[in-house]
Amino acid sequence: MSVYEAIRTRRDVRAEFTGTPIDDATLWRILEAAHRAPSVGNSQPWDFVVVQETATLSAFAAHVAQKRLEFARSLPPERATTFAPIKIEGITESGTGVVVTHDDARGGPHILGRATVAETGLYSTVLAIQNLWLAATAEGIGVGWVSFYDPLHLATLVGLPADIRPVAWLCVGPVHEFQQVPDLERFGWRARRPLADAVHQETYRR
Repeated sequence: MSVYEAIRTRRDVRAEFTGTPIDDATLWRILEAAHRAPSVGNSQPWDFVVVQETATLSAFAAHVAQKRLEFARSLPPERATTFAPIKIEGITESGTGVVVTHDDARGGPHILGRATVAETGLYSTVLAIQNLWLAATAEGIGVGWVSFYDPLHLATLVGLPADIRPVAWLCVGPVHEFQQVPDLERFGWRARRPLADAVHQETYRR
């Protein structure tokens, strides 16, 4: 699969996991791709906590379900109706969670390239997530990014030190298929912007 094809077919997977755990060799290839991401000052500020214990997966799924309910209750009625059928996680169905973390102190106090834009460290960790996602897509493996959680709850669940930040819980596993149209478009939550609306020449225009 070309990188362009991986980008085109990549989906935030929720309901399509087969329930079969990812094999170790494939998982390590995907993590290797993530670990090869570029990083500011070669700081490599990421780590990957692989979670496969049934009890941990179930506990996190219950926490996410509660956060989903809180979000649904905050929506106006018409948006709540649109949101209702959208599945937001596949934590137990995927069988594997990869918690991607960020260590802002990795690399020491003088990180080449981060002196004026401190966020470049965090951006580096997000690039590792994108590498992981595209590699998984090329392998026919689904990835779902879960963002309905309290960061402190997740940090406690997987034993993160106080100075390590959880950036993402990624559900990772084999899928029946990749949806042709992303879920949020299929269910009418929001359409994709045309590229022409996102490209500006010389200066930003509204």
